[in-house]
Amino acid sequence: MKPPLFLRLCEYIYLHTLISCFHFYFLGLLHLLPNTSMAEYVCLFHKETVIVKSPKKSPVFLRTIVLLFGIVCGIYICTVCLRQINTVSKIKTQNLQLIESPSPDRNILAQLEARIPTLHYPKPQTFSRGECIQNPVRFFAILSMQRSGSGWFETLLNSHINISSNGEIFCAMDRRKNISTIMQTLDRVYKLDWFNSASKNECSAAVGFKWMLNQGLIEYHKEIVEYFNYQGVSVVFLFRRNLLRRKVSLLAHSPDRYAKLLNGTHKSHVHSQEEAAALSSYKPIINSTSLISDLREVEMDAVKALEYFNSTRHMVVYYEDLFTNNTKLDDVQEFLGLPRMELTSRQVKIHKGPLSDFVKNWDDVIKTLNGTQYERFLQADY
Repeated sequence: MKPPLFLRLCEYIYLHTLISCFHFYFLGLLHLLPNTSMAEYVCLFHKETVIVKSPKKSPVFLRTIVLLFGIVCGIYICTVCLRQINTVSKIKTQNLQLIESPSPDRNILAQLEARIPTLHYPKPQTFSRGECIQNPVRFFAILSMQRSGSGWFETLLNSHINISSNGEIFCAMDRRKNISTIMQTLDRVYKLDWFNSASKNECSAAVGFKWMLNQGLIEYHKEIVEYFNYQGVSVVFLFRRNLLRRKVSLLAHSPDRYAKLLNGTHKSHVHSQEEAAALSSYKPIINSTSLISDLREVEMDAVKALEYFNSTRHMVVYYEDLFTNNTKLDDVQEFLGLPRMELTSRQVKIHKGPLSDFVKNWDDVIKTLNGTQYERFLQADY
C-alpha cells in the first residue's frame, strides 16, 4: 500500500535536510584540518564546482548542534509518518473486511435455512409439466411406524391442492432389496415419474411419500441421509406418544388380514363408523410378559431414527397432537413451504375411547405397567 502524498513529502524533506546537515557538518570539519584549503576539498567532492575563496571557519559546536537538530527532526518525522501509515492501513483493512467478509451470526443463518425448504424444478421423462415447469417443487418424506396414524396423516396432506404424497411405496420388497433399488425408486418419485391416485404431477408444489422405519430405512440410513441432504428432502417424523395404543392397534389389525371382517375384504383404514365398530369388536390379548421390553424396543427405534436423521431438515409430529392442537397441521404446511389450507380426511378412527374397552386381558396390562415409566400409557390421552 503506497503512503499518502503528504507522508511522501515529509520523507523527501527529511532526507534532504539530513543530507544537508551532514554536508554542512563535514564542511565545518574541513576548516579544522591544517594546510588544506576549503577549495581543494570542495574540488575533491564536487569536481564540477567552481573553486571559490574559503569562508570563515565556523565553530564545531554550532555545527554539531545543527546536525543533532536535523537528526531529531528526522526521527520525529519518521515516527509520525509510520504511525499515520499504520493507522491508514488498519482503517483500509477493516473497511475491506467489512465489505468483503462479513461475519454474520451462524445460528441465525442456520435457523433461516431450517425454515426454508429447498426448491427444485424437476423435468420428468414420462410427461411434460407444461405451464407449471417454472413452478418450484419441494421434496419431503414422512418417516413413521405402522399403526401410527401415517395413513390418516397422509390423506390430510393430500387434501392440499399442491401436495402429492405417494403412499407407502417401500412396502414392496423389490423396491428395497438393496440400496441401488432404493435410490432408483427415490429418483422416480422426486423426478415426478411416479404415478398413483394421489399424484398431482403437473403443478405439484410438494412431492413425497411415507416410509416405515422397518422398510430398509434404518438398514441403509447413511446412504439415505446423504441422499436426503444432497437432494434437499425435508423429513417429517410421525410418531405416537402412547405406544400402548399403537400396540393395541397393531394386534387388532393383524387378524383382519385373514378374518376379513368387512364383507370379505381387509382394510387398514375405514371411512364410516360402522366399519370402525366392526374392526374394533375384536379384542386382542397382550403378552404381559414381554410388554415392557416390546414398548422399550419401539421407543428405542424412534430414538435411533431421530439420531440417524438428525442432520436432515426435519420436524417431529405426534399423532395425538394432531387431535388436540389445531395448529399442528399449519406448522406442517409452513415447514413444507406451502400456503395454508384447511386439510380434511374421510378416514374414521377405529379405536376411539378408553383402551380398557379394546383389550381382553386389561387387568394383566395394568399390573404389568403400574409403577413403571410406561404407567402413563394406561390413562386416556385424547
